[in-house]
Amino acid sequence: MAGHASSALPTITIGGDLPVGRIGFGAMQLTGRQVWGPYPDHEGGVALLRAVVAEGITFIDTADVYGPHTNELLIREALHPYPPGLAIASKGGFVRGGYDLSTLGWVGNPKYLRQSAMLSLQRLGLDRFDLYYLHSGYATDAPFEDQVGELKKLQDEGYIRHIGLSNVTPDQFEAARSVADIAAVTARYNVGNRAGAALLAAAEQAGAVFSPWHPVSLRDGGDNADQVAAAIAPLAARYEATPQQIALAWLLHRSPAMLPIPGTTSLAHLRENLAAASIRLSGTEVAELTALVHEGGGPPTGESLLG
Repeated sequence: MAGHASSALPTITIGGDLPVGRIGFGAMQLTGRQVWGPYPDHEGGVALLRAVVAEGITFIDTADVYGPHTNELLIREALHPYPPGLAIASKGGFVRGGYDLSTLGWVGNPKYLRQSAMLSLQRLGLDRFDLYYLHSGYATDAPFEDQVGELKKLQDEGYIRHIGLSNVTPDQFEAARSVADIAAVTARYNVGNRAGAALLAAAEQAGAVFSPWHPVSLRDGGDNADQVAAAIAPLAARYEATPQQIALAWLLHRSPAMLPIPGTTSLAHLRENLAAASIRLSGTEVAELTALVHEGGGPPTGESLLG
């Protein structure tokens, strides 16, 4: 039943005026190992991005640190000039000095953030971002409100349509809302790990979109992974779906604010992800999966920060 995507995805609206398909595409995997360097199968990456659009996806998520830079350049090569209705989000604020993840850091200097945004526009071939995220709330070299304020200036100048936040706490989210309208947030949240639950609740209350990291992961929660897998297995059999499709369908049922952006390098998996939108879980099934995991957790570490 869930093996083929429906002809049109349900939509969600970012910032009150930007409707996109309810399942987007996270492009981070189209880089080298550990998100460093270019994607090894260049032509395959171009073909997959073109398939993303051909399959009906209207929202693609990237960041300047993916590669760095190579992911944005690949998207431009594959898809520019962009078709009408395709929204592209990028992010800035992280720095990366090599293959080793220990070289990952963050900069909040407003001039650096402005440079990051303007160069991402050039790499992507855009005049304006549909959505641009501050990629980190960890930088301490400038006040957090000043970092958000610089994105607000770029928005006022016409370079950013909507502002988003990644790697932030609920308190930072509220602080940012005193500076600018925040249309979207991202955090780790999936069937096995609910670290971003408080931010999801804050986003729901504020009317912001929430993009969960690792949306189809079944083993993101560590010790409870076997329990999660065991609970999903009978649902997968019942709906003739993969466990990952059930995990994605659960997210779509979990909150109307949810905008998953699963990444993949496989056309078959891309189509499976889209087909998850047609799975109609019952309220009882959703509640049972929700109850599997405590809605809380610690901050992300290592490569997961890059989401």
